[in-house]
Amino acid sequence: MLAPDFWSGSGAQKISADLSRREAVLERWQKIENEYNDLKTLTELLEQEEDPELQKEFDERSAAFRGEIKEDQMALLLSGPYDASNAILSVHSGSGGLDSQDWAGMLYRMYLRWCEEHHFRTKLLDYQPDEEAGIKSVTLLIQGEMAYGYLRSEIGVHRLVRISPFDTAKRRHTSFASVVVSPELPEDVEVNINPEDLRIDTYRSSGAGGQHVNMTDSAVRITHLPTGIVVSCQNERSQHMNKATAMAVLKSKLYQRELDERQAEMDSLAGEKKESSWGNQIRSYVLQPYTLVKDHRTGEETGNVAAVLDGDLDAFILAYLRWAR
Repeated sequence: MLAPDFWSGSGAQKISADLSRREAVLERWQKIENEYNDLKTLTELLEQEEDPELQKEFDERSAAFRGEIKEDQMALLLSGPYDASNAILSVHSGSGGLDSQDWAGMLYRMYLRWCEEHHFRTKLLDYQPDEEAGIKSVTLLIQGEMAYGYLRSEIGVHRLVRISPFDTAKRRHTSFASVVVSPELPEDVEVNINPEDLRIDTYRSSGAGGQHVNMTDSAVRITHLPTGIVVSCQNERSQHMNKATAMAVLKSKLYQRELDERQAEMDSLAGEKKESSWGNQIRSYVLQPYTLVKDHRTGEETGNVAAVLDGDLDAFILAYLRWAR
C-alpha cells in the first residue's frame, strides 16, 4: 500500500478491504490474549489470599470472557473461501402436495425470522405461490457478515410430520421441502457459462412490484441445459435487471454445484456413500404425536419446535459447523 502507484491499480480496493479485515482479526486476538493474561494474574492473586472483591471481579470477567470465546468458536469454524459472503437461499416444495407447499412457506418464514434476529437484510428475488396454499418455490438474497457461512448448514431436505390441515380425516402426514444455499460471488470470480447452454424465457411477474412489473413480461427464467438448474427473477423493475440478477444467481448455484461434486468425490474416496433422495433428510420437524426437531447429521435436537420454526436455529448451525469441521 506504500507503493506510489498502489491506488491506481485495479486491485487496490480489494487489498485495502482485506487489510482492514486482517487488522480487525489481529486486534480481536490481541484483546483475547490480554484478557486471558489478566484473568491468569487474578487467579494467582486469589491463590495467595482470599479477597471477596477480587473474587467478584474474577467471576464477572471470566463469565464474560467465556461468552466471548463461545462467539469466537463460530468465527474459527467459518473458514471457507466464501463463508463471509452474502447468501442466496432457495426453498422448493417437494413430495406431499399442498402439505409440502405449506411446509415450504413455513420454512421461508423461519429463515426470515432468523435473519431478523441477526439483523441480516433480505431481498426477495423470486416468489412462486400456489393458488390453493403455500409456495412452490422462493429465492432470497441474504446480506450480512458470514451469511453463507452460517446458512450452508441448511442445505438439504427438511422433513415435517404433523396432522395435515388439508386432510378432513385429520390424519398424520409427512411433507418434504429442499433448501439450496449458495454464496453471492464477487464479480471477479470466474464461472464458465456457455451462452449456448442457456434457455432464457420471459413472462409476466406474479409477485409484488407495482403496475409496471405486473403488466409487462419483465420476469426472467434461465435454464442451464447441461445441469438442469433453473433460476428465476421477477422482482426487479425491468427485464434487463431481472436477467442480470438471474445470471448472478445461476453463477452462484453452478459454483455450489461444483463444491458439492468435489465433496461427493471426497466422500467416495473415503468410503462414504450418501444417496440424495427424499428419504435422506438432513433434519426432521415432528409436531405429532410428539414434538421434536432433530438434525440427523449432528444429533442436535430440541423439543421446542415452535421456537425453531420462529427462527431459533443457532444451536443447529453451531452443531453443524463443529460436525463439518
